[in-house]
Amino acid sequence: MPKNKGKGGKNRKRGKNEADDEKRELVFKEDGQEYAQVLRMLGNGRCEAMCIDGTKRLCHIRGKMHKKVWIAAGDIILVGLRDYQDDKADVILKYMPDEARLLKAYGELPENTRLNEGIAGGLDEEDDGAADDYIEFEDEDIDKI
Repeated sequence: MPKNKGKGGKNRKRGKNEADDEKRELVFKEDGQEYAQVLRMLGNGRCEAMCIDGTKRLCHIRGKMHKKVWIAAGDIILVGLRDYQDDKADVILKYMPDEARLLKAYGELPENTRLNEGIAGGLDEEDDGAADDYIEFEDEDIDKI
């Protein structure tokens, strides 16, 4: 049997759960940065996000956040725009839900931004149609069966 020469397995690579995220200072966007909402995760450290300026961009999750900060569809993120590629961006920061509400209260995010949903838009179409999926029977119809 081979002798273990490493310093640990994947739990060591994962690292400790840093609790310093609880009370961190709210980071606002600077020039060359934009707020975005994740539309869907693509895998391989990438996601598709709708930026506040109305552009849909392919975002790359930076290595510092890659396996430590979990990003899901509907999350508000801060992306760094690229000078040479307008359709791609880099994820700089993920906002916690309370931070996203503060950004909306400060007027940084537009009022039509939906924060607590899984996907940024398009949920209303499925929800409205689901109410009409049942069939209502009269009492006479049941007696004939």
